[in-house]
Amino acid sequence: MTIIYSERGKVKARFFSHEYIGNDEAKPPYMEGRKGIKVEFFNDSGVIQSTLTAKYARYYEQQNNVLVRDSVVVNNIKGERLNTEELVWNQKAAKFFTEKPVIITTATQQIFGDGMEANQDFSTYRITNFKGTIDVKKSEMPH
Repeated sequence: MTIIYSERGKVKARFFSHEYIGNDEAKPPYMEGRKGIKVEFFNDSGVIQSTLTAKYARYYEQQNNVLVRDSVVVNNIKGERLNTEELVWNQKAAKFFTEKPVIITTATQQIFGDGMEANQDFSTYRITNFKGTIDVKKSEMPH
């Protein structure tokens, strides 16, 4: 199954799942992908900026939230990768949130934390309870 999410005629995300089951009786109602999902996020020019994969997803249409769990991976065009066990994607805010442990892998380092907030293209992120070391250029240090 493929779902295309667009705003003002521009595709913002494309969602793929082998199985997607609706539960209209639940409070609130949701749709569930139990056999893995993949989401591609696009910029305004239609270029993929990031991808998200997970083994499980639950979409709450009324709240515009997608909850993903189990082996969650987000990759961006800079080659950075986020690994976590649970993540919420809010479509209206175009942001990711988690309070679960995260590992962000860049070309030169691994960054650990106890939670994170990021934009959906994963180009900027804020880590909660950061752990580890970050390489900083001397020119970027405060004087």
